[in-house]
Amino acid sequence: MPLLQLEAIRKDYQRGRIVVPVLKGVSLTVARGEMVALMGASGSGKTTLINIMGSLDRTTGGRYWLDGEEVSELSVTERALLRGRKIGFVFQNFNLLPRLSALENVMMPLIYSAHNLPEREGRERATALLQRVGLGDRLDHEPSQLSGGEQQRVAIARALANHCSLLIADEPTGNLDSQTGEEILALFRQLNIEDGLTIVMVTHDEHVAGHADRIVRIRDGVICDPPEVVDAEDRNRSSLPARGGGVRPAGDSTAPSAVEAWRGHDGRTSTPRVETSSGVRFVYRTATTALRSLRRNILRSALTTLGIIIGVASLIAIAEIGKGAWTAIREMLTKTGVDNVLVQAGAASRNGVSLGSGSVKTLTPEDADAILRECPSVESLAPVVYARQQVQHGGKNWVPASLLGTTPGFLQVRDWDELDEGESFTAQDVRDSAMVCVLGKTLVQELFDDESPIGQEVYVKDVPLKVIGVLRPKGADIIGEDQDDILLAPWTTIKFRVSASASSGPSRVSEALEAASQADPQNRRYARTRSQLYPAASATQAADSPRLERLANIDTILVRARSTDEIPTAMEQITTLLRERHRIGAGDLDDFSVRDFTEVVNQVRSTVSLVAGLLLCVALISLVVGGVGIMNIMLVSVTERYREIGLRMAVGARPRDILRQFLVEAVVLCLLGGAVGILTGRGSSILVKVLAGWPTEPSLLAILASVSASITVGVIFGYYPAWKASRLDPIVALRFE
Repeated sequence: MPLLQLEAIRKDYQRGRIVVPVLKGVSLTVARGEMVALMGASGSGKTTLINIMGSLDRTTGGRYWLDGEEVSELSVTERALLRGRKIGFVFQNFNLLPRLSALENVMMPLIYSAHNLPEREGRERATALLQRVGLGDRLDHEPSQLSGGEQQRVAIARALANHCSLLIADEPTGNLDSQTGEEILALFRQLNIEDGLTIVMVTHDEHVAGHADRIVRIRDGVICDPPEVVDAEDRNRSSLPARGGGVRPAGDSTAPSAVEAWRGHDGRTSTPRVETSSGVRFVYRTATTALRSLRRNILRSALTTLGIIIGVASLIAIAEIGKGAWTAIREMLTKTGVDNVLVQAGAASRNGVSLGSGSVKTLTPEDADAILRECPSVESLAPVVYARQQVQHGGKNWVPASLLGTTPGFLQVRDWDELDEGESFTAQDVRDSAMVCVLGKTLVQELFDDESPIGQEVYVKDVPLKVIGVLRPKGADIIGEDQDDILLAPWTTIKFRVSASASSGPSRVSEALEAASQADPQNRRYARTRSQLYPAASATQAADSPRLERLANIDTILVRARSTDEIPTAMEQITTLLRERHRIGAGDLDDFSVRDFTEVVNQVRSTVSLVAGLLLCVALISLVVGGVGIMNIMLVSVTERYREIGLRMAVGARPRDILRQFLVEAVVLCLLGGAVGILTGRGSSILVKVLAGWPTEPSLLAILASVSASITVGVIFGYYPAWKASRLDPIVALRFE
């Protein structure tokens, strides 16, 4: 069975409305292992014929078989795979990629090869081929550093890289001097004789054609009959020894023959492992090529990615500034207590008129203890009793905005654990109704000026309270009220000593406290420091002598949830518990109310998010503009690299390989811009924090979003240029000037 068989091949070109016939029913058979020279005048159709033989071009009519496989009806992808497996090209003008070294040019067909060779094995094969053609010391040289003969040798080594069955050479000696031309022809003859490689070469030179087994002449699109068979003696006399390529020098047992290099070190033709090239190696090699291309055009690449850099930098800087601003606002809101839950007593009504919240005395300290004990979403709480009284010290007086009786838990609920001076009162002080207090900064300034208030007394409704601590300043809250204008004392002290009222048995409690005060004046003033005069009572004595219990109510319970997200859950748990404790039946109204301030937090958050969102839109517009720039440059790159695209297709690249290559290049370009943008954005954020004093906070989410945006922009805006490149006809691309 012949290797190559053409049957009535016709090829017409359309020039507007005119049909120009180039091949007019060409029939040709080339046997396996034959070396054929195709000769003819310019315009005779010989180049079109070898393009059809190499499956680079389609026929208008006729049938074509290669190695028993009909090529005429194959798809674009199938013809690309066929070229990669069985056909090697040696072009007259070499068609080497200028950005790649000689070794990388020879390895290029392996990217698309069905053999799927590992990187190391492919490098070894390419090195062996270059050594055989006499370029062992030129592996890392680029084409611009090689002579014409050396470039042709690289092209021959590249054609042999994929173990082709058919080698097509278009004017292989046309751009070479006579001596170098003879060396190249001797190398062709060696490949043909030693391993039976089938070679079809196009030439105008009768002397070059004399090296072939047979000369086929074509004139006006028709093959002239009969073919001319070259005499073997004439052919042998025309062959000259090669200086570094061609026939192996006698006695040289170390240099591998061209056939050995072509087949492999073991002398056997390798069998394809898979039918598709490795995607990972392809992406790696393509990314390497893209980086090399970008390095050769640094200024253009930098200007191209400028939009991506600005967009990514803006996105990260805005995200970090916005996150820092929200954190600062959140801390301010936390200080004002807007993330707390407020449990208030219910509202009574008289004659249809509501008496307001707290007019029903239904909340007790026991309710507060039960909430803290039985509600999992509650982190801390504090019962609160309100009062409105004048505070005096020396000749000065002041009515604070807040005079509260509470427990030590109030400082934890309001995030006020750190005091500016002194200490807070304790739970024991609450149980003993100790006459102590803690003052806010505003109250200290109004009553004590620059003097420390620790250890001194203030009077509230003629009740002396010893100052034991000063709260750290908080400033105004979100409605402008001064949070530092405050006095805190044990709620029992405010309830029973200052307000002198209780929800049950007020006269008995007041009398008991007054009696205790008259009996022990020191206890009245400094309950925290009194000494125990008598031994503690035993359990039997305590049972025989019951103590007077204070029956009291509180105005409010201030609750702090474990997190802002758990506030709704905490409110639901508190409502369920208090309805059960107060024995409120189904359908009855609550005798209490549970309120929160999440609406305020949500409003502030939505405002911050709106501003940040508008700024992010500006950053996204920059990314889109950068993407348009990427598309523009990639379109220019496609136009500049038509010949490269045609060459890659000639050595076996499928349309999807070209598509992936240009997509990878666009994504690499965007990723580089994104990386620079990330550094620029982080640097801008740090500068804003240092120079302007604005709060900023690193955002990993913004960085990940920026990387994703860069890849997305690269894929979206790089797809059309890549698709356009993949749709090119290899013949049109190779002929592009």
